[in-house]
Amino acid sequence: MSDENNENLGDDLKDKAKDAMDSVGEKASEMKKEAKEAFEGAKEKASEFADEAKETASEFKEEAKETFNDMKESWNEATNNGENKKLIAGILAIVIGSLGIHKFILGYTQEGIIQIVITIVTCGLGGIIGLIEGIIYLTKSDEEFYQTYQVGKKGWF
Repeated sequence: MSDENNENLGDDLKDKAKDAMDSVGEKASEMKKEAKEAFEGAKEKASEFADEAKETASEFKEEAKETFNDMKESWNEATNNGENKKLIAGILAIVIGSLGIHKFILGYTQEGIIQIVITIVTCGLGGIIGLIEGIIYLTKSDEEFYQTYQVGKKGWF
């Protein structure tokens, strides 16, 4: 009877092992299916993220273009204003340069006061400085004038 019990026991073990293998196979199939679904979900999320990144990059590009155009317009306005200041400062320097009005127009308060003091101390001969500066202002190109006297803040000559 012991041989028969051993056979039955062996058969039972084989059946249990087969059942375990089937169960593991089913679990593996379920896990594979879940992994595939998770992969598809991640793939979809990555695609959505990529689309959002492209949209954001496009918006950034448009904002950068707008900012550049605004800066370009500001530059053009500034240079146009520089043109007006050039003409006004040049004419005032030639006509009444001894009073230093052209210095005040360009925003050089200290230099304007010094110009007035020089004119008073030299009994008007300091006005020649204004005449020379007026000629220099009017002979420079608009951009050179703007860069030198309005951006570079060169106070004299």
